Amino acid sequence: MSDWDDRDLIATDKRFVWHPFTNMPEWCAREHEPLVIVEGRGAILRDAKGREYIDGNSSIWTNIHGHNHPRINAAIRKQLDRIAHSSFLGATHPGAIDLARDIVALFPPDTLTRVFYSDDGSTAIEVALRIASQFFRMRGEERKTFVSFRDGYHGDTAGAAALGAARMFGANGEEWQFPVWTVNSIEELEKFGAARSQEIAAVVIEPLIQGAAGMRLWPPGTCAAVRAWCDQTGALLITDEVMTGFGRTGKMFAVQHENVIPDLMAFGKGLSGGYLPLAMTLTTEKIFAEFDGSVAQGRALAYGHSYTANPLGCAAAGASLEVFREENVLERLEPKIRRLDLLLRPLRELSDVVEVRQCGFIAGIEVSDEVTARDICQRACDHGLLTRNIRNVIVLMLPLCATMEQLNRAILALADAIVEPEPISR
Repeated sequence: MSDWDDRDLIATDKRFVWHPFTNMPEWCAREHEPLVIVEGRGAILRDAKGREYIDGNSSIWTNIHGHNHPRINAAIRKQLDRIAHSSFLGATHPGAIDLARDIVALFPPDTLTRVFYSDDGSTAIEVALRIASQFFRMRGEERKTFVSFRDGYHGDTAGAAALGAARMFGANGEEWQFPVWTVNSIEELEKFGAARSQEIAAVVIEPLIQGAAGMRLWPPGTCAAVRAWCDQTGALLITDEVMTGFGRTGKMFAVQHENVIPDLMAFGKGLSGGYLPLAMTLTTEKIFAEFDGSVAQGRALAYGHSYTANPLGCAAAGASLEVFREENVLERLEPKIRRLDLLLRPLRELSDVVEVRQCGFIAGIEVSDEVTARDICQRACDHGLLTRNIRNVIVLMLPLCATMEQLNRAILALADAIVEPEPISR
């Protein structure tokens, strides 16, 4: 029995709320019954009717250690008793200081040494673009163009969207005035001549796997090859670890699989363990040192948000790093990744499945078309697995804390949903 009046909640939502990436006429249709999520424990979500679901989407790829993790909850409560928020412009606070030090310590000494805080993955990328552009401008170099890879997705703010989202979601290109060249592969990038290469400020890539492209894997060595090209041409390398960071690929960061150190690196989503909006952009001392003056002189980074380095978010992120250390998260993840690989293999034989792709604890199941993918996700929900499709690809990305039994149930629900001709009535 639930204490929530889900009918009233749904009616009120349809009356007042505008949802992201949502066809609102379909959402607001009388027959549509959206899920109203009211509680989460570990890898399990519960809706207003009391039904339980495995969080197969990690709550839009954010949740790392599960919902209501006691260590992260305690850290937020402790910080809440001190202060919930204060400006990061002209002041600082212990949580942001400690978190920056701890994040930098995850990389080899004297590599990525500076942290710029922001709110989400889009703004973390936006910061990286601005830093790279201003870096070369202050050095008197005419490097104004960025390179992204086709089907890459780096966020929805104007600069970040110019790298891919504007095309991906059909926006008019004239609305996104940003100098970007798009390439299909490292081979195409390597064909740039010397003159063209000297126009490039930075190359932006999602290492190992493109997320919103449909969980598409890069050929092994791609990120390392891009790093080598940037070293040869003088362009900067920006890696987008908003999705892949914090254990998703089996290592703390995807670049570690190819021993790559970028010039700028963007984090979001799982940085706070999936609790609160928090992002950061890491960079090198060489780049930071160029910003050696005032805003009025044009030699300081004139960018920032009201909730930059929010203390509650920093407390959650610091606690998340403690969970990684104290609970041996990456070591305990290894057998789950192997188990996921075994469980996914039979799905490749199902008639509607075109391809199954896996990168660490991330999976994408490509099916024949988008309608089929959406229907499968709905049927999986009826089987107790909550996930979403990206066009014709079904994403499976559980919190790292998911148990073997929950992993087994998730794949079984997905398999049943793929072979089942009609949705189960609730």
